[in-house]
Amino acid sequence: MIETMKVANSFPMWIIAMLVVGTVIFQAVMFIRIASRASADVGLTKSEVRAAVRTGAISSLGPSFAIIIVAISLITFIGNPVTLMRIGIVGSAPIETVGASLGAQAAGVDLGSPEFSPQAFTNAVWVMTLGGMGWLLFTALFTKSLGKMEAKVAKKKSNVTLMKAVSTAAMIGAFSYLGGSEMVKGVNESIVFVVAFLVMPVILWASNRFKASWLKEWSLGLIIVVGISVGYLLL
Repeated sequence: MIETMKVANSFPMWIIAMLVVGTVIFQAVMFIRIASRASADVGLTKSEVRAAVRTGAISSLGPSFAIIIVAISLITFIGNPVTLMRIGIVGSAPIETVGASLGAQAAGVDLGSPEFSPQAFTNAVWVMTLGGMGWLLFTALFTKSLGKMEAKVAKKKSNVTLMKAVSTAAMIGAFSYLGGSEMVKGVNESIVFVVAFLVMPVILWASNRFKASWLKEWSLGLIIVVGISVGYLLL
């Protein structure tokens, strides 16, 4: 295991990881620049663009906290560079943990065990990399096609209404699935979810009532704080 960690945290691994993460950062900066330039064409003001960027940044904090917690534990198994590289690309720490575990088990050992050899580490990295390629390939190959499909559908007003309904239903379904999967774990998890569910409309109402647009921007972050606080009190 000690020899494996030397390989996992070696200088060449850091170089590869920084190249990958650097590409991600470059893409993010370019996307923001392109979106800012195109904002005038869709009728957005500079203040609205800044508010959108700020809202996106704040909204990303909540999911990032959960990822960081899992990533810290993943570092002890596969090292800093690979963890940074995988989380920087895919951003799903639980899936990366499963991939690493499956890769190690395929090599005949358990992830993090004393028998976790450099060969098992290599196998785990291959499984994580190949397992995450599907998401990236779908994005690269079909994003443009989905945009064209949306443009064709949006030509009819009735279709636009249908798209809004489908999008809303998809979001409700996604959050219901995520919330439901937590609620089945126990009473405390259910209480946290219900409290967060009830507090969010209050925050949105207060934002409209007192004309405090910043409350909407911070709504997700505030809900996360409320959830964590309620969970802490219940423990």
